[in-house]
Amino acid sequence: MIDFDSAVIGFLVMLGLMLVGVSIAASLFLTAALGTLIYLGAPTLLSFGNTMWGVLNDFILTCIPLFILLGEILVRSGVTDRMYRTLSDWLSPLPGGLLHSNIGACSIFAAISGSSVATAATMGTVALPAMKARGYNERLVLGSVAAGGTLGILIPPSINMIVYGAITNTSIGKLFIAGIVPGLLLAGMFMLLIMVMCVLKPSLAGAKEAVPPLPQRLRNLAAFIPPGIVFFVVMGGIYLGWATPTEAAALGVVMSMAVAAWYRKLSFGMLHEAFLATMRTTAMILLIIVAAFFLNFVIGMLGVPQTVSSYVANLGTSPLETLWILVIFYLILGCFLETLSMMIATVPVIVPLVVSLGYDPVWFGIFLVIMMELSLITPPVGMNLYVVQGIRKGGSVMDVICGALPFVAIMLVLTALIIYFPGIALWLPNHLS
Repeated sequence: MIDFDSAVIGFLVMLGLMLVGVSIAASLFLTAALGTLIYLGAPTLLSFGNTMWGVLNDFILTCIPLFILLGEILVRSGVTDRMYRTLSDWLSPLPGGLLHSNIGACSIFAAISGSSVATAATMGTVALPAMKARGYNERLVLGSVAAGGTLGILIPPSINMIVYGAITNTSIGKLFIAGIVPGLLLAGMFMLLIMVMCVLKPSLAGAKEAVPPLPQRLRNLAAFIPPGIVFFVVMGGIYLGWATPTEAAALGVVMSMAVAAWYRKLSFGMLHEAFLATMRTTAMILLIIVAAFFLNFVIGMLGVPQTVSSYVANLGTSPLETLWILVIFYLILGCFLETLSMMIATVPVIVPLVVSLGYDPVWFGIFLVIMMELSLITPPVGMNLYVVQGIRKGGSVMDVICGALPFVAIMLVLTALIIYFPGIALWLPNHLS
């Protein structure tokens, strides 16, 4: 078992490689290879082939490309535009007007996407032109889209939850269920923040929208039927035990193609674009996962989790104090790393420590995803900030950062609620299991 200082040096080497521009997968593999050569010997490197073969043949990881493809097809079928317009009809009378549509549409799209960046990009494309034409406060608009996009990895299905479950051998079905209440709670807190800000300063909300007649609004609710059916087929299949996450994702893809056909958007050209986008994203994720699993193998052989647990135990901090130390640790780390690399780099060491303190791995998965959400809207490497800025095509990224700061505060409040009231995340999976 290596000492704590050597483990820290290894972690810093890995972070250093990422910060100088080495790809995430290469940084993980090089760190594992260096540790192997120094402590275990060159023959251990030969196990990488077996690790790679075993990981890529894991049935559960098949759901990653399927969920990505599901979201790609629905985006190209025009579902998001219809949802946004319908939400605007119902939410525009609230203080904050169309700003609530950003959060509501992000929440619904998160339930069929699994990616925060995809959610922010899709909703930004729809929302930013509409908001600009109506005189809404630009910073608040940008912040609401960037923050609303983070719901993509908290409201199931979530690619990050799948990766976490695969690495820690935690039930992905339970993780999905556990993310529902915190995800809806965070969306509600975002909307409450917008209402309070716009009541205190009405000029933030722009011009009032004309509300369509009730019969028209009721007819427009039909826009939620196709994505709703897809969501209930996917999530219902998992929750009721009728299908594994992979089988449910496959059913979701079939349903999404049916939706695209219903809207007359299904074509070979559209499917070609969706398949290409899916393969690019999937290849990146699986390469990272393969390198991460090898790093996990080396870390386990070296006894790093036991070393870190012993060090923390000797510090004399309580489990609650340790969690707040982790909050600070992830806030700092999230300023420099994107979500997937941060999760994969820390999970092998942190999860054994947290479980040894008596915390449920499903609960910690939700806690960790919230930390990942924060990293998406904290500079200088907050991916959603730059996605929204890229869609905006002009101005300073500081506008997006300033607009997102109130939502960062709300997410920290949710973090505290999750820590002090773990039942927020665990109540639903405990009652449905």
